[in-house]
Amino acid sequence: MEQQAILAIGIFLIIYALIISEKIHRTILAIIGAVLMIALGIVNQETAIHHIDFNTIGLLVGMMIIVGITAETGLFKYVALKAAKLAKGKPTRIMVALVILTAVGSAFLDNVTTVLLMVPVTLSITRQLRINPIPFLLTQIIASNVGGTATLIGDPPNIMIGSAVKELTFMAFIVNLAPIAIIIMVTYIPLFLMMFRKQIRSTPELQQSIMELDEKSMITDSKLLKKCLFALGITILGFFLHQALHLESATVALAGAFLLLLLTGERMLEKAFHSVEWVTLFFFVGLFVLVAGLVETGVIAKLAKQAVELTGGDLFASSMLILWLSAIASAFLDNIPFVATMIPMIQEMGTMGVDNLEPLWWSLALGACLGGNGTLIGASANLVVAGLASKEGYPITFVKYLKYGFPLMILSILLSSVYIYLRYLI
Repeated sequence: MEQQAILAIGIFLIIYALIISEKIHRTILAIIGAVLMIALGIVNQETAIHHIDFNTIGLLVGMMIIVGITAETGLFKYVALKAAKLAKGKPTRIMVALVILTAVGSAFLDNVTTVLLMVPVTLSITRQLRINPIPFLLTQIIASNVGGTATLIGDPPNIMIGSAVKELTFMAFIVNLAPIAIIIMVTYIPLFLMMFRKQIRSTPELQQSIMELDEKSMITDSKLLKKCLFALGITILGFFLHQALHLESATVALAGAFLLLLLTGERMLEKAFHSVEWVTLFFFVGLFVLVAGLVETGVIAKLAKQAVELTGGDLFASSMLILWLSAIASAFLDNIPFVATMIPMIQEMGTMGVDNLEPLWWSLALGACLGGNGTLIGASANLVVAGLASKEGYPITFVKYLKYGFPLMILSILLSSVYIYLRYLI
């Protein structure tokens, strides 16, 4: 068994190192790692499949289909332009409006999808105002990770935690995480304006040109829009009620997606499945099997034992260890594989006498989601925005992002530390 454990650690660390190097696509690496775990007999195929969290996969597929079809209607462009006009075309007000929109969108759609919808509109508005879009894009990256922290469906780490711990419902995430997400956003907005106000000045004439644009022309299919809003409304209601209905969140998301497909008919079927990010889903599958190797060989149990010994099982010390470790690790590593490794470790700590695991789960969620703001490689949304910006000739470098992202991330973790202490540990 000792030999198998060393082999499992070796495969995990090599795959992890290659994922960080970004030389080979992370999905290819995760699947290769999973195949090695099975081929070398560390886990058998049946056990490996048992470790794949199909609730996470199903929830992501359902939401990707709903958002993919809704994007076809032009709704998101309409909302962003409407916000810019309500801000009277003033760049500082537009920045605040787009930041709030991104944070709210990330809470209910997921942050990668939100930034994919927001970036093209932001580029279009800044082009009209003839100002540098980078301050807008940087603030949207940060807002997407904070907004995604607030709900079960906002960020992949939350989806994974909610799926692993059945008591943590959609409502539980909102009640426990939305207050601190709001506190962080309220703290950030004046800081954003202070940091970027000199870079986002425009002339009254150009501001007027924003006011002359017609947001209604952005809606390309009003019939489809009504169907999308109906399906989205039913799905979000389902999330609020999923525990009372004894349904998993994946069932709710998939039911909403296929209700929408039923309403839109065959013409949307192809498009819907094109909007599913299969590459991301296979990355999850590979990761779950990689972590299965560490669970089955007892590696995770040993790590949990060491964590309990280090903190003496003290709830405050354990919460702070998980919060800060998650935040620093998630800033430099992808937060999805990190959370996949931490979930079984926290579960193991529960079997070792740590009675109240709830503060530990919220510490992991806050650390992993907010830690993603630390560097450009900290979360998927960051890389998506950087990719879209460089295509338009506005490169966001690792160092440029670090200058703003890392100090703001540390501030959010300090606020979270105080929040966890006051709310759960007094």
